[in-house]
Amino acid sequence: MNLTLRVWRQAAPGAKGEFKTYEARDISPDASFFEMLDELNERLNDQGEEPIAFDSDCREGICGTCGVMVNGHPHGPQSGTATCQLHMRKFNDGDTITVEPWRAVAFPVLKDLVVDRSPFDEIIQAGGYISANIGAAQDANTIAVAKPAAESAMDAAACIGCAACVAACPNSAANLFTGAKIAHLGLLPQGQPERYLRTVAMVETMESYFGSCRNYGECEAACPKSISIDVIAWMNRDYVAAQWKNLRKQGQQA
Repeated sequence: MNLTLRVWRQAAPGAKGEFKTYEARDISPDASFFEMLDELNERLNDQGEEPIAFDSDCREGICGTCGVMVNGHPHGPQSGTATCQLHMRKFNDGDTITVEPWRAVAFPVLKDLVVDRSPFDEIIQAGGYISANIGAAQDANTIAVAKPAAESAMDAAACIGCAACVAACPNSAANLFTGAKIAHLGLLPQGQPERYLRTVAMVETMESYFGSCRNYGECEAACPKSISIDVIAWMNRDYVAAQWKNLRKQGQQA
């Protein structure tokens, strides 16, 4: 396959960026999108040009470090797929492909296709964990978990934190990510002791960085793990419940 690539190049944060055009020649249809970029970078390096910077790690759709806009679509044209799992057979010989980074105020561009996604880390640090006593591991059946709760928690836990939801949202909201992280802990017995404190801490941290959710649904459509926007409704319900619990607690202390 021979392709024309329009790639966003930006030398550093705050620097002026622009699209540059490259020719990708003799690309195998079975190559992944990042393998195609690897081949292009090797040619650029051989020519003494600066290779294109992009994030990737596992290249198995697990780690969430990958993620670029491909022809205006987060992760590219194939639904339920991370960029690292996208193969060139989804394109046609002779196509022109535009590649750019996530576009969101909360994710400033560091270089080329690499953005700073540390606000997601801040949300997790605010409460995306449970407290557990150390010691020997408990037996598997010590804590009974209802099957529907376990399945819903596992669906939410599939979130890889790639930020496609933010990139797709017209408001650059992070509600799908935050909702998934809150739900996969809050649906399980182990997450109950800190459930409402966790919800308030994570939601308020999210709101300090990102825009407001308007239920466009673009986040669900762009998610490589097809996480349902039901987790946003679950998060909103728990957040309201947490406010009432806090008010009641304050009244009791007064």
